[in-house]
Amino acid sequence: MKSKKTGPPQFDVSALHAALDSERVARRLTWKDVSGASGVSASTLTRLSQGKRPDVDSLAALTAWLKMSADRFMGQRATAFGSASPLTQISSILREDPDLNEDAAAALDEMIKATYARLRTTKKPK
Repeated sequence: MKSKKTGPPQFDVSALHAALDSERVARRLTWKDVSGASGVSASTLTRLSQGKRPDVDSLAALTAWLKMSADRFMGQRATAFGSASPLTQISSILREDPDLNEDAAAALDEMIKATYARLRTTKKPK
């Protein structure tokens, strides 16, 4: 049986765009506002939405605006949560959000867990 070769980590453009969109929604901004606040052109943001990679300067500006490391958008990335599952990370992040009270964070957490359980593609561990 051949082992799969792993190449260099690939940049995940869709993850960057999703993070930008989530932050845009959280801050109640338009894409034009994101362009102005990040210093990245609207055309670059449009290209990102089409799956095209940003140039290095735009990537630096966007990740600085997000207050995230560019490593978060690489295929084999380390997380600030160690090896915690994404679901665990989300739960923790929701509870750290200053814009959510305890009840709101718990409600979102329940919705995400229920949706995750319904949509997950892997079987339960034995």
